[in-house]
Amino acid sequence: MTTSLQAPMEVGFDYTRSLGPTLSAFMTGLVGGRILGSRSGGQVHVPPLEYDPVTLQPTAELVEVSDVGTVVSWSWMAQPLPGQPLSTPFAWALIRLDGADTPLLHAIDAPLESMHTGMRVQAHWADSRVGSIRDIACFLRVDHELTAMFDDVSAHQLHDQSMTVTPIHLSYTHTASPEESRYLRALAEGRIIGQRCPMCRKVYVPPRGACPTDGVPTTDDVELPDVGTITTFCIVNVPFPGQRTKPPYVHAAVLLDGADIPFSHLVLGCPASDVRMGMRVRAVWKPREQWTTSPQNIDHFEPAGEPDADYETYAEHL
Repeated sequence: MTTSLQAPMEVGFDYTRSLGPTLSAFMTGLVGGRILGSRSGGQVHVPPLEYDPVTLQPTAELVEVSDVGTVVSWSWMAQPLPGQPLSTPFAWALIRLDGADTPLLHAIDAPLESMHTGMRVQAHWADSRVGSIRDIACFLRVDHELTAMFDDVSAHQLHDQSMTVTPIHLSYTHTASPEESRYLRALAEGRIIGQRCPMCRKVYVPPRGACPTDGVPTTDDVELPDVGTITTFCIVNVPFPGQRTKPPYVHAAVLLDGADIPFSHLVLGCPASDVRMGMRVRAVWKPREQWTTSPQNIDHFEPAGEPDADYETYAEHL
């Protein structure tokens, strides 16, 4: 039996959001080594709430709380993951700071044998602060030598933190289905295969393993040409971080000859303004020595130099 393919997948981007008046004050306070909470309903919430959870009104009063607090509950992280606050084993803990009524989630750098509910801890401030919850590097036991607690606040820029950028990163292993594995192995040979439903006879590319209309397995492989028709398209004019192609360029739904479902791909080789519905295109493959079991073996599609397809030939596939 042929084994399914596996590959590591990496997804990452920087998420930018505006903070608003409440969280902006909280983040600005962190730069200056101060922790602010919001007072509402007779309680002080840390981090501050933008709206009262009962009245739903915007919170109006911010109060400063201590950077010393008590562990309410905790969980041990024996094997830290990339991107976490510490690279050595540590505790995730809910910490109720003195002056606050709700706990703050953060990391505690302490030996496992010393961890316990009720333990007193103090914030260990980062040497460089940017207006982020990570301006608190971690918490330490109050009997621990705190060498970075009383640094010069004036050394940090205290401009208002109205925006925050949070890196988002996800690493996982993708296991391809048997049908997807056959599709990817065919691409490594310079071939494109789809699968046909035995009932409605529709051909799906990439293969899905089952027909979404009839709910039956699509067991028959169908080899398809690398030419097709543009059914719909989008011109990308806006640049963004990580963009591989300079705008303007086109992403289009390409219906390969013999297929019943179009798939999305990049269209180059002509001005973006020349791309149109019904345009005939052909795959441009990367050099053979660069082929792997990847859809990226097809670098892009370009005009095939053929007359446009009649609308009726692809209208039902829009």
